[in-house]
Amino acid sequence: MAKIADSIQPIRWEDHQLQLLDQRLLPQETRYLPFDEVQAVAEAIRDMVVRGAPAIGITAAYGIVLAARARFAESPANWKKRIETDLQTLAQSRPTAVNLFWAIGHMRGVIAGLQGDPEPALLDEAQKIHADDIAACRRMGELGAALIQRPCAILTHCNAGALATGGYGTALGVVRAGFAAGKITHVFADETRPWLQGARLTAWEMVQEGIPVTLQAEGAAAHLMKQGRIDWVIVGSDRIAANGDVANKIGTYGLAVLARHHGVKFMVAAPASTVDMAIVHGDDIPIEQRSPEEVLSLAGRPIAAAGAAAWNPAFDVTPAALVDAIVTERGVVLAPDTGKMAALMENA
Repeated sequence: MAKIADSIQPIRWEDHQLQLLDQRLLPQETRYLPFDEVQAVAEAIRDMVVRGAPAIGITAAYGIVLAARARFAESPANWKKRIETDLQTLAQSRPTAVNLFWAIGHMRGVIAGLQGDPEPALLDEAQKIHADDIAACRRMGELGAALIQRPCAILTHCNAGALATGGYGTALGVVRAGFAAGKITHVFADETRPWLQGARLTAWEMVQEGIPVTLQAEGAAAHLMKQGRIDWVIVGSDRIAANGDVANKIGTYGLAVLARHHGVKFMVAAPASTVDMAIVHGDDIPIEQRSPEEVLSLAGRPIAAAGAAAWNPAFDVTPAALVDAIVTERGVVLAPDTGKMAALMENA
């Protein structure tokens, strides 16, 4: 098994427990929460202790290890049947991130072939998924950075960094590789309401790495592009449809429209496990609707007029026609369409 190590580790397995860096507390506090049962893992995914499609998938894999341990202890003869309830609990935690369902399906396939105590084999598989994700992020970083032709500043939205993956990051993996190669000179980060992932997480990661970062409100993006201050928008994804439509944090679609108008390139970096070939186009991607309170309040304090309603979709879909490049560990797709995406996914 490949070694799991990186400077920022959102997910750890130590002392027979899953440990998650509580991303709700960053940047003010760095605290790992221990988990030893699957229901709590599902709640952690739902409550944004851990977020980002690859990280959610890895967390679910470790959650299945915990579920198998408990189910085998209570019924060695029937644990495979009983664990299905736990798999469904995990599947219901976040509906948009396809990596969650990929990880559950993969671990279910491993479970089918097991005899005896399932924990050692399932733990090995979860740790392999974790290590493979870090390796994939590093490969994406190399491929994405290679697309950048001259030293430039970039804009990113939400957090697609080490915190959203097993480590290193997807979009921020490209940033890390590009900065190391002298191709990316500065990062502009949208704050990303309502959870402020850009402000709390992306800016924090960049400061940790010594990469120059400037935070801005989402509404400043158009003015930034008009001034010609960035060459690329680089984002991650929670699900990519078979035609190249991309679901990502709410606000991404608007950035793609702005980028096309201003002649700024738009790059999506995501592992191949994020591509869902069963979804024909983006209109079929389920979009998670979260609590209105996330928009109506900030840090637990109301910020809106009493009686106001709120609409809070967690994601939007960017049409493939607005995407210049999709970068995965399997390769790069320029100007994505159905045929190019199919060729990518056949390239195992």
